[in-house]
Amino acid sequence: MAAEVEVTPRIAGIADFRGSFKASAGQRVEALEVYCRGCRRPYDEVKGADCAEKIDNRHLIGGDQSTRAKRKVVAPPPGAKIIPGGTIQRRGLNAYVAGVSRQR
Repeated sequence: MAAEVEVTPRIAGIADFRGSFKASAGQRVEALEVYCRGCRRPYDEVKGADCAEKIDNRHLIGGDQSTRAKRKVVAPPPGAKIIPGGTIQRRGLNAYVAGVSRQR
């Protein structure tokens, strides 16, 4: 099981250094991972700096979309034949009827 506990920067620093911290009820909690909740970066990278989420959240979506490399199209193996399938109706009454009355 995993749980996310929001703590102050002071307690986050202790948890990052020590690997655990004491909760307000006096119970010791093991901190397996300490990170910024907004930008999801490790605490040791972001401590003492503003959260990157406030400035720009491109790092959460894999970088700048205009400069990121496009997905590679995999070539079929030699001798393989691509057979196009039929179209699937996903909207409207025909889609509903096709999904409900289809034999299993």
